[in-house]
Amino acid sequence: MRIIGLTGGIATGKSTVSNLFRSTGFPVVDADVVARDVLKKGSGGWRKVVAAFGEDILQENGEVDRPKLGQIVFTDPSKRQLLNRILAPYISYGILWEVFKLWMKGCKIIILDVPLLFEAKIDRWTKPIIVVWVDPETQLWRLMTRDSTSAQDAQNRINAQMPLDEKRTKADIVIDNNGSLEDLNESFRKILNQVTKPLTWTEFWLSRQGAIVAFLSIFSGVVGCKKVIARL
Repeated sequence: MRIIGLTGGIATGKSTVSNLFRSTGFPVVDADVVARDVLKKGSGGWRKVVAAFGEDILQENGEVDRPKLGQIVFTDPSKRQLLNRILAPYISYGILWEVFKLWMKGCKIIILDVPLLFEAKIDRWTKPIIVVWVDPETQLWRLMTRDSTSAQDAQNRINAQMPLDEKRTKADIVIDNNGSLEDLNESFRKILNQVTKPLTWTEFWLSRQGAIVAFLSIFSGVVGCKKVIARL
């Protein structure tokens, strides 16, 4: 099974690329969706976050006010690290479970959409790694425009993430998204051949089909050995 790591930065267009993969028929595991699930009211992650940050972060219905929590952690590195430590085990388990379900379905190629792919050390399980990149000025302008926020608030959110240029050096494939949507679509079409090439033997043995073949081979070998021994 091939697990492709997809990451980038806030307002770089990573979600757009993720949706392009979906529209092409690739199964996508979205870490943001998993993170929302682990913060649902009453969950283990919810209880620990409320205990750490207080009930002021809750909405009237008891759910976490995500924008309010985000405002807190984006302006305070120590609180951001605390939140990451609390939620990391829950998110990692959630991602693993989603990947396992797709493995059981026989999926051979899976897109792992994780904003903190490198920070959470999940990159060690993905190959190739795709980074959606834009220059700093474009990233700041797009974030301000998208969220109607001030330059300072937008910059604080950008600074809370690993620099895009650093992520770029760790990538196997870089998608430059400084241009138009049409340019992005063209770049996406160009990388499809790279991500859909035949599985390596290692990837094949890690797939469900490979596991079945390995099991049948071992079973046949054991049966064959027993027959040989019985004739002795």
